[in-house]
Amino acid sequence: MKLAGLSNAVPGTSPLHEERLDSVYKRIRQSGARRVLDLGCGSGSLLVRLINDPQFSHIVGLESSGVGLAVARNMFADSLSSGRLRLVAGSYAEPHPALTGFDMAAMVETIEHVKPSDLSRVEQAVFGQMRPHRLIMTTPNREYNPLLGLAHGEFREPDHKFEWDRQKFMQWSRGVAARNGYAVRFAGIGEADPELGAPTQTATFSLPA
Repeated sequence: MKLAGLSNAVPGTSPLHEERLDSVYKRIRQSGARRVLDLGCGSGSLLVRLINDPQFSHIVGLESSGVGLAVARNMFADSLSSGRLRLVAGSYAEPHPALTGFDMAAMVETIEHVKPSDLSRVEQAVFGQMRPHRLIMTTPNREYNPLLGLAHGEFREPDHKFEWDRQKFMQWSRGVAARNGYAVRFAGIGEADPELGAPTQTATFSLPA
């Protein structure tokens, strides 16, 4: 059921990104979550899917870009007025005491925009302080980039500060999980190459039941 006349499709997104968003949405839904936090929500590509599903009773999008927030506020005016959706200006590298204890959080293609020197702050704020019961994170798989026509060392977007290969992503994620009491499992999104893996890699972090 579509609410507020919103379509899931967001103009200008790639087929891979639409597949990524659909996959993340389905995983959030299958978790049974009702209170969902979208960290780095941008202009609302994932929020559209969440708002269109009545399973989710409380949805919060956190975004540091004023431009992205302005687009989202315009798109979701009806949902904002009903109180079901809240948009918060800010960075997930900073503490947000009001955003603690959500059933599920998502970080879709955002971690690679963080300076490596700020990753410890992200870990402390998200996993140490916000502590969602579950969190799904997606990020590019650097090993797959040649199949996208990228030169060695070239990033998928100019604003990316890094792109991890699968080993590095798993190493970082396992460290975060171990330090903060989470379990973590890995998967991929998109058509996988036998040697290079999927174009998008995912980590799902879970607190003990």
